[in-house]
Amino acid sequence: MKSRIHAFGSATFGQLLDGREAHIYTLINQNGMKVLVSDYGATLVSVFTPDRDGEIQDLLHGYDSVDGYAGSTNPYFGNSVGRFGNRICAGKFTLDGKDYILATNNDPGGVSCHLHGGVDGFNRRLWAATPKPEENAITFTYVSIDGEEGYPGTLTTHVTYQLNDDNELSWTAVATTDASTILNIVQHAYWNLSGDHSTTINDHVLMLRCDRYLPTNEGLIPTGELATVANTPMDFTQPTELGARLNQKFEALEFAGGYDHCWVLEQPDANGLVLAARVKDPKSGRVMELHTNQVGVQFYGGNFLNPEDFQGEFASGKDGLAYEFRTALCLETEGFPDAPNQANFPSTVLRPGETYEHRMLYRFSAE
Repeated sequence: MKSRIHAFGSATFGQLLDGREAHIYTLINQNGMKVLVSDYGATLVSVFTPDRDGEIQDLLHGYDSVDGYAGSTNPYFGNSVGRFGNRICAGKFTLDGKDYILATNNDPGGVSCHLHGGVDGFNRRLWAATPKPEENAITFTYVSIDGEEGYPGTLTTHVTYQLNDDNELSWTAVATTDASTILNIVQHAYWNLSGDHSTTINDHVLMLRCDRYLPTNEGLIPTGELATVANTPMDFTQPTELGARLNQKFEALEFAGGYDHCWVLEQPDANGLVLAARVKDPKSGRVMELHTNQVGVQFYGGNFLNPEDFQGEFASGKDGLAYEFRTALCLETEGFPDAPNQANFPSTVLRPGETYEHRMLYRFSAE
């Protein structure tokens, strides 16, 4: 990935309740593409890119200050979530013969589970920032102590954002541990490529390079099956409008209230990455490609976005907008949900002496 510094800056992003100050950092490339990130939650706050006519708009749901990101109604907008992104059944797992109990902070379908690292996961931590202006990048570091949120081992994690002059934004998470643990760090950005965040994303066109997905039970926990997408509404092997099949009677859609599932990715190429997804907004012409080194990608269609959650002080989104149902989508590359409890899934265990590395590359264009 070639990179040439065009502009780099930082500013305050507000104070947390304990008096600590959060910051926001700006990366700009030679094409005028701009990315804003914060040390609170190692969060991707904004991504400004041009449409086919050159109009530059922000593509991300989020907040105008750290208050919103620290608030109780934040649905993980742009956060780096961990230790374990996605769901763990009943908040329990066994590692090396020892049982661990985690917080159960989510209950889809009335079935309790552990979600996105727990009550105070990585998304609610202030990370140490190391700006790298010469690389048009910034690295955030967080040390999670042994026992934090119920997880074993002291874990050191570095998350790096880098913007280059090919309009490519990378997010890389690297972690090491001093004791065996489980790990699945996930980037949780909410995208609306139109730039108009009051509009639905159901007219966006999605391609997922996946011929299998993970069916779930009513609690959105994978059953262990890797099911074919053929002849189902889960088939995005060809570019398909997101809303085209939402109303079909299909168990997976009924359980999740729409799309909120993990698709199985092909093996990475020689560069260690695979094309996971391609999204296009026909109105603006904006296109986003997503490449990764992970085994799965969770596509979430904003089924739980609710304007009632964005009322009151510090709760409204950017420019005071109350985000409506299905006005953004998430594409979260990851290890499989509930992998610690599913022996047939790729392992999410990290041992001392090993290095966890999760790479994502977003490529933006307009046509």
